[in-house]
Amino acid sequence: MKEQKVIHYEHFASLENMPAEDRSLIEAAAKATLSAHAPYSHFRVGAAARLQSGATITAANCESEVFPSGMCAERSLLYFHASNHPCDNIVALAIASDPAERECYPCGACRQVLLDAEKRQQSPIRIIMAGGGTATVVESAETLLPFTFKL
Repeated sequence: MKEQKVIHYEHFASLENMPAEDRSLIEAAAKATLSAHAPYSHFRVGAAARLQSGATITAANCESEVFPSGMCAERSLLYFHASNHPCDNIVALAIASDPAERECYPCGACRQVLLDAEKRQQSPIRIIMAGGGTATVVESAETLLPFTFKL
C-alpha cells in the first residue's frame, strides 16, 4: 500500500515579509553567531528561542579539536533551555549562520533533539531557518523529521 506524507512550510523570499517577532528572533540568532567557536569549519551558527514568557535565549555552535566533540547551536540552546527554563516552553526557534549565503537547516541530530524538546514540553516549536535574506518556516520539528525515532 502506497502512502504519502505532505510537508507544509512557509517560505519568505524577503525577511521584510515576515512577522516582526520572527525577524527579531532571526536577528538574535544572527547576533549569536558572533559567540560561535568555529576555528575549523569557519561556519558560525547561532540559534535563538522565544519562550512562552516572552524571554529570548540564544546559543552558538562550539567546535572541538577532538571531533566530533563539538556541539551545534541548536542543541546547545535546547540543552541550556532544558536545564535553566524547563517550565517556560519554547514557542519559536530561529537558526542563522555566518557565512549566511543560504538558509541554515538543522542537522539530523538537532532535528531529533528538537523533536525531543517538543515531546517534553508537549507543544510544537515553530522553527525558522534563515540565511541569504530569505527564510523557511515550519510549525513543528516533526515536519523536519517525519519518520522519527521512538522508543
